[in-house]
Amino acid sequence: MAALRLLGGVILVGLVWEGAVVGFGIRPHLLPRLSEILAAIAFTPGAYWAGLQRTAAETLIGFAAGTAVGIMNGLVFFRAPLLRDMLLPVFIVSQTIPVIAFGALVVMWFGNTLFAKAVIAFYLTFFPVTVNTLLGLNSVDPRQVALLRSFGASPRQILFRLQLPMALPQIFVALRLGASLSLVGAIVGEWFGDNTGIGVLLLQAMYNESVVALWAAILCAALLGTGFYALVAWAERHIVFWGAEQ
Repeated sequence: MAALRLLGGVILVGLVWEGAVVGFGIRPHLLPRLSEILAAIAFTPGAYWAGLQRTAAETLIGFAAGTAVGIMNGLVFFRAPLLRDMLLPVFIVSQTIPVIAFGALVVMWFGNTLFAKAVIAFYLTFFPVTVNTLLGLNSVDPRQVALLRSFGASPRQILFRLQLPMALPQIFVALRLGASLSLVGAIVGEWFGDNTGIGVLLLQAMYNESVVALWAAILCAALLGTGFYALVAWAERHIVFWGAEQ
């Protein structure tokens, strides 16, 4: 049902877009018709499909690595407050570095490779996951922890049966954010030089001053971002069924 509502919304937006451009006589260099954009994609589907695949791979690798490292960092900081006080400020400072500057450094280290783009996506993902994991673990009611301890539960059992499950809603908030940020990181990484990817398509459209091609690349990025967000939301509904958004 949710998928049908989403599809209906997309069709409605598409019809309004097409009708507004034609009805108000909007100039093509400002906003082309949606049908023109879709025709441009259909004319060279291989380039857009290859770009989607490459950017999706970079995004997925960076997102997965950022999720794993972020949750691990949150668990470590929760168990070791001294380590948290030492390293968390460093993480905060690292996030003040503009992604463009960090991306340039990563590309110089690893070259124009898929791995370099995934590292940039990881950079934008791991920090919000770290912070939200720590917040979720700290939000558990101490009385619940004390109750489990009174029944002889070990720290490991308390972590995996109470604290981590209770932190999952907070963690998924960060994962939904990370799904978008990792895509931004991958696309920005492609701007430093590559042969394929949505970022490359965007740059090519800008250099050629092709508004239609630019909008085609934007639609591809929107499609990919929506797909990643939908996957995270689907996982949240099935894993955190008591706290996921309806």
